Amino acid sequence: MSVTIDLPSEVEQRLRAQCPNLDAEAKEAMLVELYRQEKLSHHELSQALGLSRFETDGLLKMHNVTEDLPTNDELEAALAHMRSLTGK
Repeated sequence: MSVTIDLPSEVEQRLRAQCPNLDAEAKEAMLVELYRQEKLSHHELSQALGLSRFETDGLLKMHNVTEDLPTNDELEAALAHMRSLTGK
């Protein structure tokens, strides 16, 4: 499959001068964003980029994508619930 992005020629020239491998960077950015939006699984992201599971984990870390960890508020609510159950 191919995806084409139309840019003004001046913008494309400037980006290509700054990013020698612009096509690969654009593909990576798009796929990581689709993963963030939960439109791709971890496995599908790995396959699409030709990476191992661990390489994909490293890539996600590099892009500041973390697992869906509970927030502080969620943890505090869970702790309050546990305390109410135990009477402590």
